[in-house]
Amino acid sequence: MTAQNPAPSIDPAAPLLLFDSGVGGLSVLRKVRKLLPQAPVIYVADNAGLPYGAKSEAQIAARVSGLLGRLTERLHPRLVCIACNTASTIALASVREVLEVPIVGTVPAIKPAAAITQTGVIGLLGTEATIRQSYVDRLEAEFAADKRLLRHGAPELVAAAEAKLRGDSVDPEVYLRAAAALRAQPGGENVDTVVLACTHFPLIEAELAQAFGPGVAFIDGSDGIAHRIAFLTEGQSWERRAPDLALFTRGGDEVNRLKPMLEAHGLGRVAVF
Repeated sequence: MTAQNPAPSIDPAAPLLLFDSGVGGLSVLRKVRKLLPQAPVIYVADNAGLPYGAKSEAQIAARVSGLLGRLTERLHPRLVCIACNTASTIALASVREVLEVPIVGTVPAIKPAAAITQTGVIGLLGTEATIRQSYVDRLEAEFAADKRLLRHGAPELVAAAEAKLRGDSVDPEVYLRAAAALRAQPGGENVDTVVLACTHFPLIEAELAQAFGPGVAFIDGSDGIAHRIAFLTEGQSWERRAPDLALFTRGGDEVNRLKPMLEAHGLGRVAVF
């Protein structure tokens, strides 16, 4: 009988890799920090490819798979989190076929929304690419078949979140238009729960809450993602040997203006991949 090979040990400095099209995944990083404050992190923003929501499924799948392949080869993360609803709903399966590290995706929080709605009418705000995915159809059929799910693609909310984190002013009409688009649909006047199906959107939740008015709850998947990462890394050792890193696929003034906010999220180094 041949002895089984022991499981390879994990370098305590091996980072978590969080990937998004922009800065939206920082809403996930916040929750991960609370559960795993000692975990070294590399945050990757594919800002050269932003916005994902306007791209085709084939473009997104190819871009995300290719980028994550190169990133994992170079950075050797212990786990990859695709902190982007659009990338996850389209490319998660193909990425899992390519990479040999644990992959955690992001999916719209339709199940918990269905559990808390009182009126039975749920709004879903996402990118145009996310809201049309069959993955969302399956979540609706499985968890909200007896509810009414109203969807709206709101690409300008992605731009608003990016602008807010750079310190730019944002026209409040952006948030009012998103609220009005859901309210205008049949049954929309009864929306009492809104799924933020883009990781950018929790960054502007306060502005959306003001636009929707009282009596509306907002829910996203970041808590579940953080708990999944904690579960998959349970018992592992952590060692931060250098300040955590933010990587962008394109440099420039916009990245420079994000640095104070990145530092506030514990990302003390910034570079271009």
